[in-house]
Amino acid sequence: MKALPDDNLLSAQLAKQIENSGPISVAEYMRIANSHYYDNADPLGSAGDFITAPEISQIFGELIGLWFADIWLRQNRPAKCHFVELGPGRGSLANDALRAMAKFECAPPVHFVETSGALRAKQSQLVPQAQFHDRIDDLPGDGPLLIVANEFFDALPIRQLIATHAGWRERVIVHEKDTKFMAIAGPYAMDNLIPPEFRAAPVNSIYETSPDAGGFMYELATRLQRQGGIMLIIDYGYSLPGLGSTLQSVQKHQFADPFEDPGGRDLTAHVNFLEMANMGRMRNLQISGPIGQGSWLTALGINQRAAALAQAAPDKAGEISAACHRLTSDDEMGSLFKVLALRSPDWPKPEGFEPADIL
Repeated sequence: MKALPDDNLLSAQLAKQIENSGPISVAEYMRIANSHYYDNADPLGSAGDFITAPEISQIFGELIGLWFADIWLRQNRPAKCHFVELGPGRGSLANDALRAMAKFECAPPVHFVETSGALRAKQSQLVPQAQFHDRIDDLPGDGPLLIVANEFFDALPIRQLIATHAGWRERVIVHEKDTKFMAIAGPYAMDNLIPPEFRAAPVNSIYETSPDAGGFMYELATRLQRQGGIMLIIDYGYSLPGLGSTLQSVQKHQFADPFEDPGGRDLTAHVNFLEMANMGRMRNLQISGPIGQGSWLTALGINQRAAALAQAAPDKAGEISAACHRLTSDDEMGSLFKVLALRSPDWPKPEGFEPADIL
C-alpha cells in the first residue's frame, strides 16, 4: 500500500482539531487514524503493510472451519446457525473455512462485520454470498452464531494511562507547528481507573485499557447467551494484564513510529485476553483458553494436513513447511498469538484445548 506523505490531509485535519479544541486521547487518535487507514486501501499481503495467518496458509482457515463443523455436528446440527466473521481481511479465512465446513454439510449463511469499502470489495470476490454489516447490532437474532475474530480486537482503540509524580494521568496527543504528533501526560487524575496492584508503579509506567474491545465483547457475549453458539478469538496479546505500552505501528512489514503519518500506517495494541474472558463470564459463557496459537493448531492436526498437502504438491513442500513453521513456532506466531473460545453453556466443549487451558 502506498504510504501517505507526512503532511497528508489527515495530519493537517488532526493538527487543526488539536489547535482548536486541545489535545486528544491516544484512543481517539488511534480511532481516527485506523478508520482512515482501513477505509482507503487494502493493507494486506506482500505489497501491503502486513500479512495475517489466513494469507500465510490455507490450512489456517481450513482448520478453523473443521473446528466449527465439529462442534456444530456435536450440537446436533442446529438449523438456523449463522457464520460471522469480524474484520474479515480479504475474505481468505472465511473462504477456506466455509469450504472445509461444507464437506460436513455445514453451510450456514455468512455475515461479515466490515466497514471498509476497499476490503468489502475484496471480500465479495472470495465470498460472494456474504452479507455485510456495519455494526454487531445488525447481525441476525434468529439462531446460534459461529463467530470468528482473527486479528480484529488488536486494531480497536486503547486508552493509555501513565504514572507521573502527581499520580496517574491519561496520555494525550499534542501537535506543535513543524513537529510530529507526540504523546504526553494529560491534566486530569486517573488513579481510580488503575487496578490497585499497579497504583504504586514507578513514574512513566503505562497501563492500557480498551473500553471499545470490552464493549464489543460484552455485546457479543450477550448475543451468545441469548441465541446460543460459540466464538473464537485469535490475536496477539497477553493472558494477564501488566504494565508497558504495546501500541505499535507497521508500514511495509516494518515497525514504524505510531505518531507519524496518521492514517498511513496500521496501528494496533496487544489484546487483554483476561478481559475478553471476563466479559464472557459476565454473561455466563463457558471459557476455553487462552492457549498459544501453535499449540492449538498442532492439536487440531496442522502437521498432518501439511503433510497431505505436501504429498499432493511435492514442488511446494518447502513452502508449506515454512508456512506451518511461521504459524506454530514459538519464535514466530506460535506463542505471541493466542486462541480463546467462549460458548453458550449448553454447547459442547471445543477441540484443541486442555482442561487446564482456562484463565
